[in-house]
Amino acid sequence: MSRPDVAPVFAALGDETRLALVARLSAEGPLSIARLAAGSAVTRQAVTKHLQVLADAGLVHGLRHGRERIFELHATHLHDARRYLEHISRRWDEALARLKKLVEG
Repeated sequence: MSRPDVAPVFAALGDETRLALVARLSAEGPLSIARLAAGSAVTRQAVTKHLQVLADAGLVHGLRHGRERIFELHATHLHDARRYLEHISRRWDEALARLKKLVEG
């Protein structure tokens, strides 16, 4: 498997606020910046900046709806990152199986 360019996804998800935004969009569907900021200690301005980082990583995209901007999860890059982690996991499993065979053999 060739290495996909998933580093921006991992970098974007490395922040707990951005991870929480992705989780909300995943659970609740498309939301406005106001809805994403409601009930949290994070300001609308901060949410906007975090959403821009997520958009730059290809995880969300925003659509203008009247005066509001609605953000929606775009999971393609998230799926790429998951597949890459699964690939790494399989390689570790294979390496551990070889080590076990060597030790026990």
